[in-house]
Amino acid sequence: MRGSATDSASTPGHRHLRRAVGPLASAALLLPLLGAAPAQSATDSSAGRLQHAFATAADEYHVPQSVLLAVSYLQSRWDWHAGAPSVSGGYGPMHLTDARTAIATTEHYAEGAEDARGDAARAAVHPDIAVPAESALPARLKTLPKAARLTGLPAEELRTDPAANVAGGAALLAAAQKELGEPLSSDPADWYGAVARFSGADDSATAAAYADDVYDVLHTGEERTTDDGQLVALAAQPGLTADTDQLRRAGLGTLPTDGVECPRSVSCEAVWAPYAQFGNGNYGNHDLGDRPVSQGIKYIIIHDTEGAWDGVLNLIQDPTYVSWNYTIRSTDGLIAQHVKAKDVAWHAGNWYVNAKSVGIEHEGFLANPDAWYTEAMYRSSARLVRYLAGKYGIPLDRQHILGHDNVPGPTTSTIPGMHTDPGPYWDWRHYFQLLGHPFRRTAGKQGGLVTILPDYAANQPVYTGCTTSGEACTAHGSSEVRLYSDHDVNAPLIKDIGLKKDPTEDVNDLSSRASTGQQYAVADHWGDWTAIWYLGQKAWFQNPRTAPAAVPAKGLVITPKDGLASIPVYGRAYPEKEAYPAGVPAQSVVPLPYTVPAGQKYVVGDEVPGEYYYSVTFTTDSHRVVVGKDLYYEIQYGHRVAFVRAADVTLEGSAG
Repeated sequence: MRGSATDSASTPGHRHLRRAVGPLASAALLLPLLGAAPAQSATDSSAGRLQHAFATAADEYHVPQSVLLAVSYLQSRWDWHAGAPSVSGGYGPMHLTDARTAIATTEHYAEGAEDARGDAARAAVHPDIAVPAESALPARLKTLPKAARLTGLPAEELRTDPAANVAGGAALLAAAQKELGEPLSSDPADWYGAVARFSGADDSATAAAYADDVYDVLHTGEERTTDDGQLVALAAQPGLTADTDQLRRAGLGTLPTDGVECPRSVSCEAVWAPYAQFGNGNYGNHDLGDRPVSQGIKYIIIHDTEGAWDGVLNLIQDPTYVSWNYTIRSTDGLIAQHVKAKDVAWHAGNWYVNAKSVGIEHEGFLANPDAWYTEAMYRSSARLVRYLAGKYGIPLDRQHILGHDNVPGPTTSTIPGMHTDPGPYWDWRHYFQLLGHPFRRTAGKQGGLVTILPDYAANQPVYTGCTTSGEACTAHGSSEVRLYSDHDVNAPLIKDIGLKKDPTEDVNDLSSRASTGQQYAVADHWGDWTAIWYLGQKAWFQNPRTAPAAVPAKGLVITPKDGLASIPVYGRAYPEKEAYPAGVPAQSVVPLPYTVPAGQKYVVGDEVPGEYYYSVTFTTDSHRVVVGKDLYYEIQYGHRVAFVRAADVTLEGSAG
């Protein structure tokens, strides 16, 4: 079964498989000049080598070219990623997995000083649990060695040569077709079962969801230039009818789906986090609530697990660990739900944000932080986020759809320990296209604001520390632009005083980075440079007309009220002391070490009342949602969001 809830907002472009259309001729594949790709020599331009590799592999292993192309698109969008592995150890255009070469040995919530719960009213939660050994890796994370056996090619060649990688994928598809007892047909309609098996999923729902996405790519067609400059094309085949009955003969199992809150367009299983006591009055690993009746859900937080799927699912079922609402698997987009949306998970390191958010973990290993994320996971995640946003009225923008790296430290002491996932390699531009809310220009040149919007593939700032401290990471597309104290790449980087250290180019150093979709007020211009207000200072980034890193925008901004030299900035929007009823200890409203100086402007994401969820006992009779009279504005302050009191500022609309 798929998710039990209705799919009120599935990802744009996704269509349910058409099962009653006539058969399709197998020649409907568009290659660069229409028809089949001509044979090419090794001296041909790189623009056609990958397309030729698909044609050659399809011919050698008797797999329809269109099927091979569509599977590869769902895996990698045909990108090569310079040979770097994905977050689940997948290599090349076919995402052949060899996770033992990339798997991390730590897990997300044991890293750094961040308290996942982030509630000063309770002792910090710092779990320390080891992840399973490599020997526990499932077959879906070891497809590259199998492809090596089938093709006779060395594993290293499958990792480093795109043509060999494509051949390995074709061999796996052909092997799956044979294992199902199906002929190596030239008709793409006859390969549904093999495509489903290629996903590596153990259950029929996930395998079907994956295959449906591949056949959706076949229906709609795709064409794009890859990250190494190669044009690859696949013609639309809208009349294709897949033989979905093949999946019934695949011998796959079923998922536990009782009570899951997912759209029907994804595969979703129930792996519930325990709500249980464990000694000395402690309990875990989340809090019961009554959202959205008692309090609204305003944020969705995007995380990266730093652990393997099977190990992470073991951790979420431990009451002494922490929690989040959903996990999404990299290889095929399977979603597991752990905490009901009505309840509060412990995931973001800020109790105010936890109490008003849903946390989604994406399977990932950042021992190699320049790794990449599969298209299958992006699509599944986008469908889930769009569904949740529609259900709970969450705006689809970058001040409500946050990375963990955008969540503010709730107090000054917590700032240095806050987590930095999903990091600079999460493709926010593509993600919001899948959400149906692409970032675009919304104002003229004098709009007064900008939306950060670099070309992901071409934008490759140098990061260090991916494998060795101080050493450069592999060149890789990025969602983020670097910020300087002047319009010069030799000028000092912007400093975040809350981090209590000098800024660096380290992949986890957020001091001087602005991310795709974030909006800032323009402070100045100089040639090909634009300055924005950022962390209380003027921050410059390169923004040439020929390759812009941002586009003009309009919206609401705040600025300190007349007569105020500066105003405080907060990491949480808590109520004033007078709002707390008897029996609920008042929480301190303490500013962070930042300010908004007079004359500076910051983009507003929302207006919210001060609110605190008191929930420190296992029984729920003492739980309270405290709402104050003080109002706050959520603003884009630096790389992270922050809050300012409405009483301190003037709200303005930008020009445009």
